[in-house]
Amino acid sequence: MRPAPQPFTELDARRLGPVRRYFARHPVVMDWVVSAIFVVPGLFYVLLSPETASLPDVVAVLLVLAGGTALLWRRRRPVLVALAVAVLGVVAIATTGDTVGYDVASMFAIYAVAAARPPRVAWPVLAALVVPFTTATLLWYDVILDADGVLVREAADAGQVTAERVMSILVTTILCLVAMAIGSNVRARRQHVTDLVDRANSLARDRDQQAQLAAAAERTRIAREMHDVVAHSITVMVALADGARASGAKNPELAAHALDELTATGRAALADMRRVLGVLREPGQEGRTVPFAPADDVAELEDIVERFRTAGLPVRLVRRGPQPTLEPTVRQAAHRIVQEALTNVLRYAPLAPIVLLEVVRWDRSAYGEGDWLELRIVNRAGRRPGEGDSVDVRDLPPSVAEAHPEGVPLGTGRGIIGMRERAAVHGGTVTAGPVGDGWEVVARLRLDGGHR
Repeated sequence: MRPAPQPFTELDARRLGPVRRYFARHPVVMDWVVSAIFVVPGLFYVLLSPETASLPDVVAVLLVLAGGTALLWRRRRPVLVALAVAVLGVVAIATTGDTVGYDVASMFAIYAVAAARPPRVAWPVLAALVVPFTTATLLWYDVILDADGVLVREAADAGQVTAERVMSILVTTILCLVAMAIGSNVRARRQHVTDLVDRANSLARDRDQQAQLAAAAERTRIAREMHDVVAHSITVMVALADGARASGAKNPELAAHALDELTATGRAALADMRRVLGVLREPGQEGRTVPFAPADDVAELEDIVERFRTAGLPVRLVRRGPQPTLEPTVRQAAHRIVQEALTNVLRYAPLAPIVLLEVVRWDRSAYGEGDWLELRIVNRAGRRPGEGDSVDVRDLPPSVAEAHPEGVPLGTGRGIIGMRERAAVHGGTVTAGPVGDGWEVVARLRLDGGHR
């Protein structure tokens, strides 16, 4: 079985190199990389720089490790991590007189917030981080440069404005603003890509649904064709076989004629079944389901009528008005409707003395009412569908009585539903109901392809 297609994802929409694609597929690895970018230089600065020998090394190392641990959670808890970085940065400046790299940690934290949260959340978090950090720098930042530009540590008064403190505040603020801009841009791009991905997946789902609906509709049409082949042909074949057996001894010539018609009907039914079953394919095999096309060799209406006459149904065909040359689809629909109606008469009104089939063309295109083909099938007298539960077997001909020893049952109405579906495809309608002492079926098919 072919595996189900995977949905379109963000990675499919973005053109990423192998490294970026790896980190996109493994975000936890990226968290560790960001944490290492902060921790490793921080530890080197604390432990190996001679200018920081006066720093309380143990406290500084713990603060660096705590900041690195917090950054591991920046993707899952960005706001909480940003606030934690603000607190740890203030503690680092207050205890060591140095930022210990927390200006870089602030940049990473703000980027995570801006990339994951809307601006109404990101800007307050930025203020909540920068303001305490700036205040702590003005109060306790002790790193200055001497006249030779060498980094030394010298206590300064709390709140005293020095070039080094201003520079540290500017660096931290600029890094956070840059991170804010980059994170907001990344968030907007992700939203745009997500919208595109959702739209592409929605279109793919709609396409698949349309394909499934089309396949279901095609199979419904095929099932309707099978119903016509089986119900119509076999009904006529049973009637012909019963008639041939009943008249075999008394009228061999009539029985032979009935057997010839039985053979022709069976062959036509087999040809129809091969044509219908030939388009049935399992989804996924040899491409897709081939649309069902009507055959060009549909039997002529006169042949259909003659077949029912041979089966014992007294059908009279009357044509009125100029007869059009029907397209294959309209022609097949019209002939199937006639077959269904006559089969119903043969099944459920076997005592009908006359069945009238009228074919009328109503061309009213000049009046804007369209070009119509009307089929009217009326069985005068005889039993009407719906008249009692069944016909008394004693009133039936011998051939029909043997086929229905308990009487002729009522129909299910599915045949009329099928006729209406066929007519609706061509903008037409089918009505069926009692008329006088009989039953009438009227089908109207539009020939000009217009819509009412």
